[in-house]
Amino acid sequence: MEVLWLAQEEVKSVVDMHSDMQVVERAFRQHGLGKVQMPPKSYLYYTAYNGDLRTMPAYLEEEDITGVKIVNVHPGNPMRNLPTVMALIILISPETGAPVAIMDGTYLTDIRTGAAGGIAAKYLARKDSKVIGLVGTGNQARTQLEALCEVFEPETVKINSRTKESCEQFIREMADFVPCEIRYEDRIEKVCDCDILVTTTPSRKPIVKASWIKEGTHINAIGADAVGKEELDPELLIRSKIIVDDMVQALHSGEVNVPLSKHYISENDIHAQLGEVIVDLKPGRTTEEEITIFDSTGLAIQDVATAHMVYERAVRAGLGRQVRMF
Repeated sequence: MEVLWLAQEEVKSVVDMHSDMQVVERAFRQHGLGKVQMPPKSYLYYTAYNGDLRTMPAYLEEEDITGVKIVNVHPGNPMRNLPTVMALIILISPETGAPVAIMDGTYLTDIRTGAAGGIAAKYLARKDSKVIGLVGTGNQARTQLEALCEVFEPETVKINSRTKESCEQFIREMADFVPCEIRYEDRIEKVCDCDILVTTTPSRKPIVKASWIKEGTHINAIGADAVGKEELDPELLIRSKIIVDDMVQALHSGEVNVPLSKHYISENDIHAQLGEVIVDLKPGRTTEEEITIFDSTGLAIQDVATAHMVYERAVRAGLGRQVRMF
């Protein structure tokens, strides 16, 4: 038996944001209709190394697609010249349980997370949104911005990160992808004066104050994806309409996990899952003034749907190499 092996450059060569937003939105739609099997992420915590490992299986029943992602998060890795996040995705035949393809999932994780943020903003942000604010300028920020530019026509992008140098690098690298000015701001408060705010940091204490957010703002809260992480002032969650990607995962490790544990909010304060909004089971934004928050933990259905698209395109293009298993 042979399995198709796809390296990162091969994955990159066949995936694009426009197409991925389509397959990821379809996956969220199936999630909203209850047509997926997806247990919550399971975690191993490497406390001595400030890192963790996660396994993420999923089965999209309607499309008969299944697989699992193995992914780490080690914030100290850049000091070792390694990515903070590294991932491997295994596609599996639902019929036999045999592995079909193994591929790099590091870039795929970035692009599918960006796709989810773009889809969330499509359903939750004001249609006339023109100013985007980014807190954090890593790989996640890049794909978030790329996805938002698929949905909106921004006039200004404002950014802030831990260092001015990282912001300057972000501006250089994204200049050709964004049809407007990208401007460094020396304070997060200035970045928060926007229509769509994206936070992509590994913070374990709030860095965005409620008083900085004006009415009508949409927020993609991306960084909190493990127990104890939070980027937003709990008072902001109290003021806002909260939409999560998946209820079980969000309660455990999303932006809402710390405010829930400290009883600032309750599970009843969470309005909906994104898939429920997409299939019209629950409303999204209902007024121009309300603040909406998308709490993204990252779902295995996003990975499996994207990986399947990559696999099909790679086979047509003759990419990858067959690895013999037995």
